[in-house]
Amino acid sequence: MTRLFAARLLGVLMLAFVALAACQPAAAQGIPATAERYHRELTRVVQQEWGLDGRVSVHAAQIHQESAWRPGVSSHAGAQGLSQFMPGTSKWIAEIYPDLGQAAPYSPGWAMRAQARYNKFHWRRLSGTANACERWAMAMSAYNGGLGWVNRDRRLATAAGDDPARWFGHVERHTHRAGWAKRENRGYVRRILLELTPRYVTAGWQGGAPC
Repeated sequence: MTRLFAARLLGVLMLAFVALAACQPAAAQGIPATAERYHRELTRVVQQEWGLDGRVSVHAAQIHQESAWRPGVSSHAGAQGLSQFMPGTSKWIAEIYPDLGQAAPYSPGWAMRAQARYNKFHWRRLSGTANACERWAMAMSAYNGGLGWVNRDRRLATAAGDDPARWFGHVERHTHRAGWAKRENRGYVRRILLELTPRYVTAGWQGGAPC
């Protein structure tokens, strides 16, 4: 009886632990607590730029990777704010999209709007991909390293007999970038789409995981 009681008690405790874990806040799921502060605004911004079914979860994962939701942070390379725009990129975005207003990378609102618009800029120029997952992968690579590099990498993939419409296992294998730049860029894409986006989907951020 003692062993049976102990086994039952252990079972009850394990169920209670699982239930408690499921109810933990976003921070306990690997999402910074500060992310929730911007949840509603980012949802509005992404829906405005991408439609009501816009992938808020992907944009959130990207901010997580870029700045860990710290609007005042600067990188050693000079990238600024929530979405880690380089000063030249911020200025360029403000010039081609004057409706966004003057470049303000340390303003969370401006950074989120500019990020959603910049992702859409790349998305529109990366047609001919196999599916949404592959297109998002190329858009993330372009955000991190430049659209020109992605186009060159796609041409290299074609020359090597790989599929230029697919990123994973195809285009990602080919580049003339320096070794460190390739590792950073490929890791950036994989971490956002395969690791971080599912966390935000699980936490209830809209849009689902494209991959």
